[in-house]
Amino acid sequence: MNGAQALLRTLVDAGIEVCFTNPGTSEMHFVAALDGEPRMRAVLTLFEGVATGAADGYARMAGKPAATLLHLGCGLGNGLANLHNARKGKVPLLNIVGDHATGHVKYDAQLQSDIETVARNVSPGFVRTSASTAQLCQDAVDALQAARSRPGQVATLILPADVSWGEGGQPCPAAPAPMSPAADAAIVDAIAAAIRSGRRSALLLGGAALREPGLLAAARIAAHCGVRLLAEVFPTRMERGAGLPAVERVAYLAEMVGVQLAGVEHLILVDAKAPVSFFAYPGKPGDLVPEGCTVHTLCAPSQDATASLEALAGALGATGATPRLQAPSRPPRPRGALTAPKVCKAVGHLLPDDAILIDEAITSGLLLNVMTAGCPRHDLLTLTGGAIGQGLPNAVGAAIACPQRPVVALIGDGTAMYTIQALWTMAREGLDVTAIIFNNASYSVLNVELDRVGAGEGGARARAQLDLGGPQLNYAQLAQAMGVHGVRTSTAEDFCSAFEYALSRPGPHLIEAVVPESLSGARRRLLPWLLRSLPALPAPAARALKRAIAP
Repeated sequence: MNGAQALLRTLVDAGIEVCFTNPGTSEMHFVAALDGEPRMRAVLTLFEGVATGAADGYARMAGKPAATLLHLGCGLGNGLANLHNARKGKVPLLNIVGDHATGHVKYDAQLQSDIETVARNVSPGFVRTSASTAQLCQDAVDALQAARSRPGQVATLILPADVSWGEGGQPCPAAPAPMSPAADAAIVDAIAAAIRSGRRSALLLGGAALREPGLLAAARIAAHCGVRLLAEVFPTRMERGAGLPAVERVAYLAEMVGVQLAGVEHLILVDAKAPVSFFAYPGKPGDLVPEGCTVHTLCAPSQDATASLEALAGALGATGATPRLQAPSRPPRPRGALTAPKVCKAVGHLLPDDAILIDEAITSGLLLNVMTAGCPRHDLLTLTGGAIGQGLPNAVGAAIACPQRPVVALIGDGTAMYTIQALWTMAREGLDVTAIIFNNASYSVLNVELDRVGAGEGGARARAQLDLGGPQLNYAQLAQAMGVHGVRTSTAEDFCSAFEYALSRPGPHLIEAVVPESLSGARRRLLPWLLRSLPALPAPAARALKRAIAP
């Protein structure tokens, strides 16, 4: 075997079944080796950000890494934003980056770059350039061990062309998956004592704690002790819907987080970090933990969140408590002129059982959580790192990981254009994805942030940088050009009919929802004033206002 052939054998023997590719010359021996390894599914993407985002979505749903195949430092750089999202989501991913042959590096050819420096931005725990064909497969095993360790991470293996084409490659057996401990008994006892003190306490859940076993353990604690349940603002994967505990997500807007956490005296982190403001704002705190609140860490991301919650439930005598579960409910079918809230209502009205729901709707998805809370059980994937362009690639990966489950991706118009090439891969692979694009012709969230950050309302030149209306984008036509069935809708009736059609027929579909901005005109001008007023309002009024703006 040459190095590439041995590497592929090592990967599939270790359970890596999918590789999302955007190869170049230095990766040709890896590409050729695919013909000899039918157990590896190679999925071509037309942009590296699609490959990396798809590998992220795959791992979230499959519970194991996929691989990427990227071309040199420039290709890695093109995929960096979605690798950042994977890093923030603690997602296991094996990033294979081709490099020039070792003897060619001295010539500083046109595509020569410092790949390791680029990679360390998203792979702080494991970056390695394989130095020889003989060592390559052990390097791959080490990379997979790092990716699969808790918390999951992006591991980057840099593959020089001569290491790939060199003869004498030897496949290596995979190492066993590392075990993760539960929380230390002394920490469990200390947190149990804090909860028993009677002071207002909240569990902030993240990572694996937002899967069914962790949710049920947390809900038993909540039922027995009156503890509030909160979820991190952008969960990697959250199981929700009828029959599961309802958990309130921490808000994106810092002012609303203050309302949510007001009065909490003990904040207990479970595979989550203490809430901070997404950005710095003049005169506003970055640390969102209320003054006088004690923060406890039940378990770090390197520990077993479910076992830790079960240990805490046992210490509190809550193991037999009956958790409060979300009752089945759906919003009514919307009618009339289409708006973003009506799209969210239609999704809640029609969402099929066991769906995978991907939320990158930005401001257009403000009502998505409340409209889908009582839907049949589903998984929710969100924008973990805040780098837009994740949603469509995530949908590709999720659909490949779970081919029997419908995938519904709600995407803003601005973010869709970052990785619109994902539609081509959906068509090529015949994936069961329904992409819903909110076309409000604006970077709407930035119109809100312009005022919140203290830059004023902005004049014509400033606003032009946040406007997508000239020329008007037509996503249905873009979808059709890439082989995806696409329709444009402007009424709730047409949207519901299009959604029902998409759900009833396999393969990819795109529904373009032409809607006004959810926050525009007087509402947008009023929002900063309302947010500034929240700290001065009585708690019930502040909570009611928060629910009205972002339930």
